[in-house]
Amino acid sequence: MQKNLNMLDELQTIDLKIDGHKGEKEVLQEEIAALEEKVTGAQSAIALKRGELAALDEEKGTLEEGLAAEVENISRSEAHQKEIKTQKEYQAVSREITTAKKLKAELEEQILQKIGQIDELNGAINGIEETLSALEENTTARKGEVQDKIDRLDEEIAGIIDKREAIVKGLPATMIRRYGLLREQRRGIAVVEAKDGSCLGCNMHLPPQLYNTLFRGNELITCPHCQRILVLRQG
Repeated sequence: MQKNLNMLDELQTIDLKIDGHKGEKEVLQEEIAALEEKVTGAQSAIALKRGELAALDEEKGTLEEGLAAEVENISRSEAHQKEIKTQKEYQAVSREITTAKKLKAELEEQILQKIGQIDELNGAINGIEETLSALEENTTARKGEVQDKIDRLDEEIAGIIDKREAIVKGLPATMIRRYGLLREQRRGIAVVEAKDGSCLGCNMHLPPQLYNTLFRGNELITCPHCQRILVLRQG
């Protein structure tokens, strides 16, 4: 039994190392995901701004068409005005020209506002595109670095998997099942050291008789408080 307990303790050491490597991989992958999210965010922002720009260009085009129509109306009315014979008709056409010129001025002002908004949007798009370019470059470089680290972690994991499998094959299936359940229930720690009369897993004092039984090493003993498997580590 003592040999099995030592093997179980070694198995946990290996599993904790694997857990640590997998945790490192997750952190690295989350870092890349965060960078990619920033890239996607910048791309979405550019797409949104370009949509706004297209709408402004369309609005500006509509205003310019209206302005061209008013300019033509004014020109036509002024030409007609020269041919008018009666005072009443002359005054009516004058009012039409005044109204058209007022509308022309309003359209010109609106077009200038649209041009300002378009220039501002183009500036914002250029700024985001510069940010996006830097993000993409940084993400590409960082991905390469992270993948190298992940590959090394995978190599280290692969290097100890064979040893883990050899230990698992050398232990009773019932012991492995119990170990696995405890790992799930106790946040990965199924085997803990008993020292100075206490369980180092939960720091609770062990009954003297149970603690003394551990020294014989002829049976599997669990902590009565946290149910973890107890071992005595020499040295």
